[in-house]
Amino acid sequence: MTLQREEPDAEPAIEARQDEPPFPVVPERNFAAQRMTLYALLVAAVVLPCVYVAMTAISDYRDREASASEAVARNARIAEEHALKVFELNVTLNERIVDLLDDLDADAIRREDAVIHSRVSQMIGSYRQVAAASVFGPDGKLLATSRAWPTPEISVGTREDFAGLRADSRLPQISRVMLGKVAGERVFNTAVARQTADGQFAGMVSIALRPSYFNDFYRELLGDNPTVSLGLARADGEVLAWYPERPPAKMALAASSPLRGAYRAGARNGVVKMVSGLDNQLKIVAFRRVGNYPVYVSSGFPIETIWREWYRHLLVLALSIFAPCVVLWGVIGQSLRRLAIEEEAWERWQAEASMRRSIESAYRQARKMEALGNLVGSVAHDFNNLLMIVSTNVQIARRRGPIGLDRELTAMERALKSGQSLTRQLLGVARKQPLRNEVIGIGKWVTTVRELLRASLGAKVALHAEVAADVWTIRVDPAELELALINVAVNARDAMPSGGTFTVRADNVRFRHEDGFPLIGEFVQISLEDTGVGMSSDVLARAFEPLFTTKPKGMGTGLGLPQVFAFCERAGGIATIDSAIGAGTSVRLYLPRATSADAPRTEPEQAAATSQEADGLRVLLVEDNEEVAAGTEALLTMMGHRVTYVFNADTAMTLLEAARENAALSGFPFDAVLSDIHMPGQLNGIDLAERMQRFEPRIPVILVTGYAEELDRARQVDARVLSKPFDIALLDSLLRGIREEQAARPVDR
Repeated sequence: MTLQREEPDAEPAIEARQDEPPFPVVPERNFAAQRMTLYALLVAAVVLPCVYVAMTAISDYRDREASASEAVARNARIAEEHALKVFELNVTLNERIVDLLDDLDADAIRREDAVIHSRVSQMIGSYRQVAAASVFGPDGKLLATSRAWPTPEISVGTREDFAGLRADSRLPQISRVMLGKVAGERVFNTAVARQTADGQFAGMVSIALRPSYFNDFYRELLGDNPTVSLGLARADGEVLAWYPERPPAKMALAASSPLRGAYRAGARNGVVKMVSGLDNQLKIVAFRRVGNYPVYVSSGFPIETIWREWYRHLLVLALSIFAPCVVLWGVIGQSLRRLAIEEEAWERWQAEASMRRSIESAYRQARKMEALGNLVGSVAHDFNNLLMIVSTNVQIARRRGPIGLDRELTAMERALKSGQSLTRQLLGVARKQPLRNEVIGIGKWVTTVRELLRASLGAKVALHAEVAADVWTIRVDPAELELALINVAVNARDAMPSGGTFTVRADNVRFRHEDGFPLIGEFVQISLEDTGVGMSSDVLARAFEPLFTTKPKGMGTGLGLPQVFAFCERAGGIATIDSAIGAGTSVRLYLPRATSADAPRTEPEQAAATSQEADGLRVLLVEDNEEVAAGTEALLTMMGHRVTYVFNADTAMTLLEAARENAALSGFPFDAVLSDIHMPGQLNGIDLAERMQRFEPRIPVILVTGYAEELDRARQVDARVLSKPFDIALLDSLLRGIREEQAARPVDR
């Protein structure tokens, strides 16, 4: 749809606007950005502390594990040095005892066992780790010992260390922990072989070591820390000493133990993570070989202890980090809640501001319409009187049947209709056009006006109608609705000179306060859409302004779209328009849904006008315009009625009151009153009708007007109303109806 502007000199002075303060501007608030910022802060306040705690926890655990590894490695080194000194001392003692025995055979040793007992006891007397030093013969029998004298009868011929030396006297032997046969003390033995001059196996010299000595040292080294273990074991996994102490039955490494595997492989040192077979705990274990001896020391630190201490530290760390974070999260959460409340309040404010701007705009428009209406109303009243004069005289001429003037009379009647249409549009824009509202169903009504719309659109424009099956009924003036659709259709046709599509749609819509729409309630939305060239934003902003047009001079009145807007507002709705250059135009009419109180009322059909003249009525004609009165009086006289004419309602009221006083003698002199409404004097036509209704309700009053507000008031006094300029056939029909009503009841004359 397109509008074309008239020349500037055609713009009426009514469009001049008074300087008024601008509409209140709603401040811009980017709630989405603020919300995203708060969410980002919340995520950061959650993620960053978690990342920090996680990284710190991982680093702390690694540090603790490394510290534990260093601690057990340090313990293993110290234990290795200690064990190495003990075993080197044993080697020295063994060598001294072997030297002491020299080449004595078993019998000689038995004979000298007292001396040997004394000398050996002196050798080992100051060493707490040594439980005893013993000499065994080639058959495994005890020959001499520092433990007791006389020497008891004991044999170790079946012991593994003795058997090992007998098999290979070059390798020193270390026994497993056993219960000593002499003193019953738990010991393990380091043994070397004695050989004869010719290299034959002559027996064994054994140093019995106390495991408790090692345990005491390990306890002092670890500081009574029961979580850390420290032990001494043979290469085959047999445990010689262990702290914390374990039952004897568990003093051996499992065959599948990684530590035992490292021993078998001959590893000198290392750190492994394993489940200890002695206490079934996962540990970090550091091991070291004691010199070249088939003995290893190992120190273990339980992973569980690392985890426990790490958990404790992590808990403190988490509390110190997350306690302030919880406060921060609460602040951010409260900020989000406040932001939501502010957004809701801002949206309400925006809706109210939008509604306020709409109301102010409507108020400004109403003031403009009021000024225009006052101007148009006075002009239309005089113009209607002129049309009335011409109309009555044309109808008089028609009834007299002049010969040869039919063409001229027809032209005058066409001009009258054009004048009536122009007056109707002017009064409609000024909200003064009388309305005859009816309840109509849009579906059926669109079908009835389809052909009229086709004619308005022309042959190049296709018409489509899409009406919802359940569309509600509305209460409007069908003629005004028809005119509104025609006005939009004509504009659409002009916007599509090369053809296009014009679509009429009707749907039900509901608006709530929070929708920000100027109206609230249930409405029927009539959409009128075209595929034309569209409007610019400047033209769109003024599309509903009265007398504004962009059409060439002489082709547009500037009353089409303003009539649409005024019609919708008077019906209790609103009209909107959307358009863009090249995107077509959509005009939407929002009309209130008809209520049950608006149900259509069935009115009696008026009798059709005929050329047969009814019996004459006595009509009191009240009209301030003498030319209108003369024409109307002539018409009434031609129809067979007797007319009494007065100038205004004051004179008519005086005449009627006098007639009422004389009615008892001669009867009331009038059968009907035909009166204009707008007249000079204290009374107008409606005042006259109200007084007639009080003191002479049987006498019907017919009022003639051109104003909508007068039409509404006239209907309230139960008066028949004609809109200027009226058709003589309609007046004749009303008078015939009055005559029939009076004929049906006795009348006092």
